[in-house]
Order: sequence, then C-alpha cells, then structure tokens
Amino acid sequence: MKKTGRKIALFIILIAGLITLGSSMVSTYNDEYKLVLQFGKVVRVIDTPGLSFKVPFIQTTQSIPNYEMVYDLVPSEVNTRDKKVMLTDSFALWSVTDPLEYLSRLGASKANAESRISVVVYNAVKNVISSTDQADVISGRDGKLAELITERIGNSLDSYGITVKKVETKMLDLPDSNKEAVYQRMISERQNIAAGYTADGQYQSNVIKNTTDKDVSIIISEAEAKAEKIRAEGEAEYMRILSNAYNDESKADYYNYIRSLDALKASLKGSNKTVILNENSELARILQGN
Repeated sequence: MKKTGRKIALFIILIAGLITLGSSMVSTYNDEYKLVLQFGKVVRVIDTPGLSFKVPFIQTTQSIPNYEMVYDLVPSEVNTRDKKVMLTDSFALWSVTDPLEYLSRLGASKANAESRISVVVYNAVKNVISSTDQADVISGRDGKLAELITERIGNSLDSYGITVKKVETKMLDLPDSNKEAVYQRMISERQNIAAGYTADGQYQSNVIKNTTDKDVSIIISEAEAKAEKIRAEGEAEYMRILSNAYNDESKADYYNYIRSLDALKASLKGSNKTVILNENSELARILQGN
C-alpha cells in the first residue's frame, strides 16, 4: 500500500510539474507580438519569435498581430472642390508598430483598430478630394491621389500604436447618375483646349513662314543685285580690255574682221545657208579677200 501511495504521489507531482512547466512557457511566432502581463499590467514585450518563459499562474500573455493587414473601407461619396460628387472605394494597408499603445488604447481589438482607421482614412480622402477639382481627381487615379491621401494621414494614428503604410483606391469614379454628362463636358473642354493649341500653333507657323519668306526674298534680292553688279563690272572690264587691245589702227582691222565673222555666223541659222550681200559691204570685201 505504501509503494502504491508513493507512486500516486510521484505521478501527481510529475503532472503538477508538467502543468507548471507548460504554464511558464511562452511560444512567440513570427507574425505576432507577445505581451507578458502581471496583474493586468504589461511587464514585458516579446517581439522576436521563439520560446521564452514567464512566471506560471501569476503572469499571463496577450498576442498582438505583427504583420501587414488590409482594411477595406465602405464605399462613400465625397464632394470635389468644384462641388462635383465622386464615388470612392478605398482600402488601407496597416500594421501595429507599438503593441503597448495598441493594447492600452484599443484593448487588442482589431475591430476597434479598424474603426479608428476608417475614420482617419475617410477624413483624409475627404480632405484631399474636397481640395481638388474633379478633372484633377479623375486624372490622379494613376496613384498621385493615393500618395496625397497617405501623406495626409501621416502619423495621426501613432498614439494608437498603428501605422497606415498606404492607402489605395479600388474605385474613384463618378456616380452613375451623372457620369456620362460629366464625361461629355470634360471631352468638350479638352477639345476646346486642343483647338486653342492648334490655332496658336497655326499662328506661330504662319509667323515663322512669313518671316522666312521675307528673309529669303531679301537674300535673293541682295544676291541678284550683287550678281548684276559683278556682271556689269565684268562687262566693263571686258570692254576695257577690248578697248586696250584694239586701240591702234593695225588691231582695229583685225577686230572688224572678227566682228564681221561673228555677224556672219549669227546670220547662218536654219537649213538655208545662203547669204546675199552688197558687193560694197565690208563683209563682202572680207570674203572676197579685199
């Protein structure tokens, strides 16, 4: 009986030891913070994955998410600066950066955290869009508007231990009731702007063409005047050279002879090569060798 009692006691002690050991072990995964609490107060924050220990039965643990989460906001209507209605549907990427503040302000409740995120993100979306014209809102759907919204949020949730890393818009569009009318007005405005650019371009083109034509005309006129001057100077020089060459009587006869042959050559055109001359003419005497 005594041996049986000892075995039972050892078994009970072993079970109690295992329970105590299990109660003192803390397993932390890579997607969580582990907060160790004693009498409701946080005494230690474990932010690295692995196995650690706590005081059994006295200390407890609380898990806080340590990964990037997505909160999908409810679609809502907001007004632009030019008093146009836009329908926006956004989501926010957020994470816990201070588990102590998160626990003390929100009680480790994800629903409470998302409620605060919803208010802050909606206000940021509303403020950004309300300070932007509708045309710029539509053209900013490539990411610029999301950047402005994220900047507007800034560190406004730091006191809750939360950081909103990015806000993206799944939809940022016109309500169906007035979408077509607004698009048509925007198309008309863009066409008017394009027509203005086209007219200005045509005007500039005409100015350039007229200026170029004027410059070309001036250059051609100056070139022609210069050519005429050079031609006249050349002819004058030619006449001076001829005058010097045939200035005496012996050279004058040769000059008359050459000129007569030139005149005869000029008259012999076409198929008819017959020339009728007066026998007393200078050319006739030359041809006769007189």
